[in-house]
Amino acid sequence: MKIFKKISTYFLGVSLCIGLSSTSFAELQVNTTPIGVPKAQISWSDDDAKNLLSNDADEEDAPEGGTVVSITQRPGTTTKPPPVSDTRFFNNAGPIVKAGSALVMDAQTGEVLFSKNSSTARPMASITKLMTAVVIADAHLNMSEQITLDQVDFVGPKQASTKLRIGDQMNRAEVLLMALMKSENPAAAALARTYPGGKVAFISAMNLKAQQLGMHSTRYFESTGLDARNVSSARDLAILVAEAYKYGAIRQFSSTAHYDFDLGYRMLNASNTNALVRNGGWNINLSKTGFINEAGRCVVMHTTVNSRPAVVVLMGEPTTEARNADATDLLNWLSALPKDA
Repeated sequence: MKIFKKISTYFLGVSLCIGLSSTSFAELQVNTTPIGVPKAQISWSDDDAKNLLSNDADEEDAPEGGTVVSITQRPGTTTKPPPVSDTRFFNNAGPIVKAGSALVMDAQTGEVLFSKNSSTARPMASITKLMTAVVIADAHLNMSEQITLDQVDFVGPKQASTKLRIGDQMNRAEVLLMALMKSENPAAAALARTYPGGKVAFISAMNLKAQQLGMHSTRYFESTGLDARNVSSARDLAILVAEAYKYGAIRQFSSTAHYDFDLGYRMLNASNTNALVRNGGWNINLSKTGFINEAGRCVVMHTTVNSRPAVVVLMGEPTTEARNADATDLLNWLSALPKDA
């Protein structure tokens, strides 16, 4: 008997549940709300799923072809990156991060609050998947369309662990969720393969979007991040995070802590690759991690701290523990920073 899949979700950090059968719904409640805030549940139909990404982008005041975020420095500072050994704060003294590159930006004003080698281009690993999601969002594709994972989706420049198998079938929304939350490489590869025009058109769209956004240090060669030629700077990734934040599906999917995928014949239990999202101690609106040897551990986040929306970027961390520690230190430092600082 054919299994009909439904996707049921709502955005802005409440809960998400996806039912995978027309008669039996496997639901997982995902709590991404602050402690003490009551959850609500909104269910919607397959017709809604088809338009999942159609109206998420806030295009007000956006130039044609994309939005350029202006990143500003404080008076008397320079846009030239400091030496590799130097970490510069523009207000109070703060933590010395181990990351090769880092940036904290006020998401409302574009003001740089913290910078370390933020203009240096380096491999970005699976942070690539954030642009993959933006390109999918911009294409307004049918999110309930079934995608079957092909052998080619598991072939790449590097071998990486995966819970997915050749022949697994999910709708496009679920594939996007798997790529953003669990950082599954075959999922990101399948999104590019099934894009109109295939992988070549998809990679072209990624690079065009980066150019339109003013991401001048960024180059994409594939959609997963396994290729070390995918490079960007902390500055460029801050611009990308600000753009990706406009899409409700990207916000929700990337900040989902846990999700159980019911494929009908087996369950896939998946958790977010960012421990700060899984632990729920911070108000993280959007998140993406990445790792390959050439890139080190990376993470980008859009967060709200003391009513200030901010973007945090860390690239080239030596270990996952160092990445988590640096992210936590920067968030703690940001929480103590005066709002007008």
